[in-house]
Order: sequence, then C-alpha cells, then structure tokens
Amino acid sequence: MKIAMIGSGYVGLVSGACLADFGHVVTCIDKDSAKIAALEKGVMPIFEPGLDALVAKNVRDGHLFFATDLAPAVRAADAVFIAVGTPSRRGDGHADLTYVYAAAGEIADALDGFTVIVTKSTVPVGTGDEVERIIRERRPNADFTVVSNPEFLREGAAIGDFKRPDRIVIGLEDERAKAVMNEVYRPLYLNQAPILFTGRRTSELIKYAANAFLATKITFINEMADLCEKVGANVQEVARGIGLDNRIGAKFLHAGPGYGGSCFPKDTLALIKTAQDFGAPSRIVETVAAVNDARKRAMADKVIAAAGGDVRGKRIGLLGLAFKPNTDDMRDAPSIEIIRQLQAEGALIRAYDPESMAQARQVFDGIDYAENGYACADGADVLVIVTEWDQFRALDLGRIKAAMKTPVLVDLRNIYPPEEMRARGFVYSSVGRA
Repeated sequence: MKIAMIGSGYVGLVSGACLADFGHVVTCIDKDSAKIAALEKGVMPIFEPGLDALVAKNVRDGHLFFATDLAPAVRAADAVFIAVGTPSRRGDGHADLTYVYAAAGEIADALDGFTVIVTKSTVPVGTGDEVERIIRERRPNADFTVVSNPEFLREGAAIGDFKRPDRIVIGLEDERAKAVMNEVYRPLYLNQAPILFTGRRTSELIKYAANAFLATKITFINEMADLCEKVGANVQEVARGIGLDNRIGAKFLHAGPGYGGSCFPKDTLALIKTAQDFGAPSRIVETVAAVNDARKRAMADKVIAAAGGDVRGKRIGLLGLAFKPNTDDMRDAPSIEIIRQLQAEGALIRAYDPESMAQARQVFDGIDYAENGYACADGADVLVIVTEWDQFRALDLGRIKAAMKTPVLVDLRNIYPPEEMRARGFVYSSVGRA
C-alpha cells in the first residue's frame, strides 16, 4: 500500500517508520524543511530507542521517504494519516486543532480517487466530523472517507507498542474503509492483535478515556503514598498487594512525582473541557488534574524539608529531567515545577539527564548542567533522583557520598532500599515509605 503520513513528529515518524517496516511505501511529510533535511540525512528530531536504525533501514530499502510537499504523496496514497500536533490551547485548555484542520484543507486539494483519511492525532470527540466537513466543502465530489485510529504509544517503547499492540482501535462511518484499514494492519495478524471497529466518535473518546484512566491510577497511588508516610506503611507493598488483583493490575501503580509528558496532561485537560462543553462534567478527571499539579509542587517541598527547611544558597543536584526514561521529552515534566520552586526559594541547581539536556536548555534559565551523575553530585547539599534512568539504578553510592557536601538523597522514584541507604550513611528520603 501507499501511505502518506502528515506530520513527522513523535507519532508520525514512529508510525510511518513502522508501517514502512511492514512493507508499505510511506512518505512522511512535514512543513519544517530543516527537519525533513535532517531526516534525509538520518538525524532524528526525537530520541526514541531503535528509531534511527529503523528509519535508516527502510530508507535504504526504498519503503520510507520524506517530503515537505504533501500533494504528490496524497494523490498516490491509499490512506492518508493525519499525525500533527494537538497541544493544549492557550487560555482554555481545549486541544488546539489548528494543524489538524489545516492538514484537512491541504489534503482536500490533493485528493485523487478513493482515499481513506485517518486521524492519528489525539483529538476531541467530533473532530472527524469536522475534518470530513472541511474536505467536503472544498471538494464536494471527492471520493473519500474519514477514519479515527488513535495511537497508544509509550515514549521509550513506541516501536514495540506499534508492532505488538494491545489493541488497534478504528472508528469509521463508511464500511469501505474497513478493507483498507485491514490491509494497513494485515502484518499484525500474526501477532493476533485485536482490532476493534467502532463508530468514529466512540474511537475518539476511547483515546481520551484510556489516558484519563491511567492518569487516575498514577494519581491514586500517589495519594496512597502520602497516606503511607503518615501511617508508617510502604506504598510499594500496597501497590503490589492491590496490583495482584487482576481487576486492578500492577501497571501505573508506581508512586512518584506525578505524571507528565506529551499525553496525560493535555489529554486529561482536553477531556475535562469536552465533558464540560457537553454538560457531562467529569469530576474524577478534574480532581486528578488538580491533584497532579499540586503533586509536583509537593515534591519541591519534600526536597526543601530534606535540606533542613531552607535551600537558600544550597546546591541541589537533580538526576533526571525528562518526564520518563528513554526519552528526551521535557513536556510537562515534573522536573520543571520542582526546579522552578527550588529556584524561587534560592537554591542553586545542577542537573544531569542522559538525553534531555538540549531540550532542558530551552526550558530553564540559571541552572548548571553536569556531564554525568557523579559530577551532578559534586558538592551538592542534596541530591534528588527525579527520573528513573537505568544508569541511576546502579550508582556507586560510595563515590556519590564522597562527592557530596552533605549525604542527603531524595529518591522520588523509590529506586533504592531505605535500609541500605541509611546503612551507607545517607540521610535518605523517598516516596510513600516510612
């Protein structure tokens, strides 16, 4: 099949490379000419394990191409995927659909023959209807149908998620699209990936509901962590105890500094706004978003408490800046609020992250960047583990302690056993463990 992928960001590039690896001929399109030029040279705009090799292989095999002009690829395509950004709109929190609707207009001008237009971007309920209206208004006689096919990719594990998905959700209103979408995902039949065909609006809501539910699990266990600290319980054992119930499941029950990234913050907010607009407010999701925002501020307070109640003039080392390991994504990362709160209290910040420091330099002012974790600890009054990169799981603790001014370690990811850390002479603070 010939596929056009509009947007070469995180979702578009990963999806396009994986579809090309299935044997389809895919053209990834982006208006950013510098990004396309870099991609043609094999330079990735994001860090995602294995993506550079996958792109290089499929470019070499003649399955994957890049372009700034969408018209030729759209004219030749059996399916056109819209995978552009839908950030939170400033001022009201609704998803900004400017790029989606602009893509729809440009696609309309280039259509030639029956084409399935697939919305891969995360969009509110009813967006597919509007995309269809825009195209129909510009090209009344065009032969097309609009499908919703939300992505469920975890940053840091996106290639595996695409190739071995839990499920594939496809929302359609025209049965002709079913054959095309079955052919798109035919290579996954061997993996027996379940395909759920449903209505377009239902498919759009599934994506938001899924992310809101996962965000709720994270927020719930974080609140249980606070209670554990008060009553002398262990949140990791609480999570294990409830996660063994297969009605609950163990995933997303890891206490920490709150959720961040490109999906959960904006998707929960967009769902809240959609629910309010339709007169069916989602009080649970509203609370989840508010509690998560407060959570990040509370983590800064935990660091200040570990420093003796005052961080003015003290050096705080932060291990990890990205919102999760195996990505360079800084969007809504907990580190942002933690650093800003600490800076407001007069702390001197030194930070290290294996991948995201280039991104961090666009976010923060007035912080130092270390070349590795040990340099980050050098002279620190407090060292804080913010992101659970693998390399932070096996630190030479003797070397860390010797480098620090005072051996105070705040572990916001519960990587180390408290008893071991105290035995090694650290003043150790973690999350939800007395």
